Amino acid sequence: MTRKTVRIAMNGVTGRMGYRQHLVRSILALRDQGGLDLGDGTVLWPEPVLVGRRESALRAIAERHGLDHWSTDLDAVLADPSVGLYFDAQVTSAREEALRKAIAAGKHVYTEKPTATGFDGALSLARLAHAAGVRHGVVQDKLFLPGLLKLKRLVDGGFFGRILSVRGEFGYWVFEGDWQSAQRPSWNYRAEDGGGIVVDMFPHWEYVLHELFGRVTSVQALTATHVPQRWDERGKPYDATADDAAYGIFELEGGAVAQINSSWAVRVHRDELVEFQIDGTEGSAVAGLRDCRVQHRGSTPKPVWDPDVPTDCSFRDQWQEVPDNAEFDNGFKAQWELFLRHVHADAPYRWDLLAGARGVQLAELGLRSSAEGRRLDVPEIAL
Repeated sequence: MTRKTVRIAMNGVTGRMGYRQHLVRSILALRDQGGLDLGDGTVLWPEPVLVGRRESALRAIAERHGLDHWSTDLDAVLADPSVGLYFDAQVTSAREEALRKAIAAGKHVYTEKPTATGFDGALSLARLAHAAGVRHGVVQDKLFLPGLLKLKRLVDGGFFGRILSVRGEFGYWVFEGDWQSAQRPSWNYRAEDGGGIVVDMFPHWEYVLHELFGRVTSVQALTATHVPQRWDERGKPYDATADDAAYGIFELEGGAVAQINSSWAVRVHRDELVEFQIDGTEGSAVAGLRDCRVQHRGSTPKPVWDPDVPTDCSFRDQWQEVPDNAEFDNGFKAQWELFLRHVHADAPYRWDLLAGARGVQLAELGLRSSAEGRRLDVPEIAL
């Protein structure tokens, strides 16, 4: 077995997502399992080069995990010919410029979403990477969640018949930051810093809908800033200028309709923080992060509306749990493995910067739909 070291510049690992999901649970987890076996006698050994603005934070992470390489000089790291891949988990407002630099330096790029603050920039990145001949990928982690993998299995198996509708509920209460600390960074609630739930979540909804049910052909959205004042990490009050809730209706290719509510100002009365209900002519399903339940046409009850009589049954108990039938790895790690195979073994991979641009496009059109109070078509895009 031949071990091949792959040096990966990882920018933004001092943030929660970059550190927990990408560095610790993906790249370091790959090292813990002995590397990534390509199946041809080669094992890829990922060697992270930590990049960021805060020297003390980078040094602390490196020492905690026994890593040797870190830098606050992105240009120097990109100029290093031994670094073959650039990963970005920075704040959205800093991402496009860094990705442009990495592409210009001839690095393969893998990035969190949204890939840019605007659609023109996101599409430009996809075209630049294509022209440069570098491999490029965008994190679309929710496709790799156990609940949605089970849902995909149902779709592929024809369980639903003709899919009629998709209803999604996502969100939780993010504390304002005064009497309890907020669970999300304050920049998420400032539009001038690239914040907002539409920018954050509509790219997710685009790829979930696109991959499972069909391309989004139109969007009608209403956004709100339900909590107008919050407190930042230093305990100082600030005006929330970004949307913290969005209520969207999406028409899908093939005729299905999706309705998805996204909110950081909602208290959870669901089994999981995100749930999707899919209704079809032959059956229905409810999927969350991990679980998926179904009700087939033949076992659908026949309720009758009668508000004067107490309901004598539990509707939830009438659904059947979908079995795992497989072992599910961490979704972020699973997608990292696919992208590394794409770069180093020419394996197929479709979640690229063009897919990322579709997500930014939907977010931009969603914000515009809310501002203009009308439904907007979502044009197809190409390189």
